[in-house]
Amino acid sequence: MRNGVFYLLLLAFLVFPGMASARQSNAADGEKVRESSEKKNAPAPPKEVENWKVLDDIKSGLQPRPPFEVERDEEPEFVRELVRVQWRTGDPIDLWIMRPKIPGKVHVVLYLYSYPADPSQFRDNEWGKRATADGFAAVGFVSALTGQRYFSRPMKQWFISELTESLGSSVHDVQLILNYLADRGDMDVNHVGMFGMGSGASIAVLAAHADSRIKALDLVDPWGDWPDWLRESPVIPEDERSKYITPEFLQSVAALDPVAYLPSLGTKRLIRVQQILSEPVTPKSAKERIATSLTDPRLLVRYANAEIFMKARQVDGLSGWIKQQLRAEMQNDNKNAGLTARGSGFPGN
Repeated sequence: MRNGVFYLLLLAFLVFPGMASARQSNAADGEKVRESSEKKNAPAPPKEVENWKVLDDIKSGLQPRPPFEVERDEEPEFVRELVRVQWRTGDPIDLWIMRPKIPGKVHVVLYLYSYPADPSQFRDNEWGKRATADGFAAVGFVSALTGQRYFSRPMKQWFISELTESLGSSVHDVQLILNYLADRGDMDVNHVGMFGMGSGASIAVLAAHADSRIKALDLVDPWGDWPDWLRESPVIPEDERSKYITPEFLQSVAALDPVAYLPSLGTKRLIRVQQILSEPVTPKSAKERIATSLTDPRLLVRYANAEIFMKARQVDGLSGWIKQQLRAEMQNDNKNAGLTARGSGFPGN
């Protein structure tokens, strides 16, 4: 059931010269032996572990390694790269980077689909063409414990059973991915958009709270309101559900609930929440709680079914809304920068 149909589918030598006496030498040697023994028998320092519940902690337990390009191909409208990044042992992350063929730095939209989606759409040329239209780069990846990132685990461990890890580590991934993109030098990551669907939308909300570089969020059927979602969602096998509605489990994910962050994000970011009412993964009660967590009802768009949603998307384009919002945001920032420069009396303004 956990892999069933979902709607939406990153590492002495010392010489001591001297004329010491034999007694002094022996004493010194004895001291060295004791020190060496003490060091050898001393407990190893605790290994620093990743702090999944602190959304902006991208240092604890995380050590970025040099990225490397796995493959690269050129299409008429864009260049696609598959770059592997890693900051955890045993968890390499494949980044699908599609960059339009235009000079200079380009702005970027991140794409994160829902568990258990694989990255097949990122290989699709038509998808890449649409995503890079209007001069934006597109970067896709999958969340923790999803797709190729789910391996060397007991079968009883999966996205929901390890929900704190799945969400927290993915939020850290988003921030470290943005750091990598900034270091590349060919992308402007000061105005980033993020499209998220299902669990990907939930991660997008948490990531935007942690990282102010994310300016616009387009969220399709975000998971959230964990007490109701875990109690009713068909994603969870009935023979496992009781484990995920205990006070202990619910407390472990409480700091990672999108409904706790949507109210404040609605006043700080450009947000659109899209809900397909017939979509079964997120229960009706959770949908309502997510909807009411928005401070402005205009941030919410609802569709009766998937067919109506797809028709609206054909008009809107793959990421048309995000791109439109980012353009307006950048124009506003440029206007404000101009006013500030003129007010400062800079020459030429």
